Amino acid sequence: MTTQQELLHPLLPGEKIPNDWYPGIIPANIKVGDNTVVESSFSFKHFFSSLPVALLVGDNVTLWRTAISTEENGLIEIGDDCYIANASLVCSQKITIGNRVFIAGGVTIADSDFHPLDPALRLADTIALSPIGNSKNRPAMKSKPVIIEDDVWIGFNATILKGVRIGAGAVIQPGALVTDHVPAGVTVSGNPAKPVKLYQ
Repeated sequence: MTTQQELLHPLLPGEKIPNDWYPGIIPANIKVGDNTVVESSFSFKHFFSSLPVALLVGDNVTLWRTAISTEENGLIEIGDDCYIANASLVCSQKITIGNRVFIAGGVTIADSDFHPLDPALRLADTIALSPIGNSKNRPAMKSKPVIIEDDVWIGFNATILKGVRIGAGAVIQPGALVTDHVPAGVTVSGNPAKPVKLYQ
């Protein structure tokens, strides 16, 4: 039986992963610490940032089936000792993840809505993206950086939206939709996410 460790490979900028099932190459414009691993170059299929350094990753980080998606000016920072499993990081401007952060499967972290909120502009955006449209005519969209501090746990299928700051040691329960800041050490749950009282 193949173990997860056997399916992980060093994250090396500009390199092709040997025997990778996806025929991609790790982006060259990333900076990676020691002992950081990735499952496949498929993680970077939608990595379009042209910044000189668009991804900063610390030491001892695991990116297991995680989508690292950026627009042209997107920057993602990930600290040391993080485990990110089958999540989606979708970045227009900036996403910062601290040290010792655990992100479970199905989690989405996005620093933009990636579509206008005004109904008329949203319709225009839909047309611009259609086969008869021109994606260069998309209306402007807002983005706000997302900051996740140290020692945060984010449970299955949670969603973290633009402009959110999650304080150190906070816990985001499975399925939570986080639309506002979460103070340090607080556990939140629900849609929209609110603090919950934990019973010992």
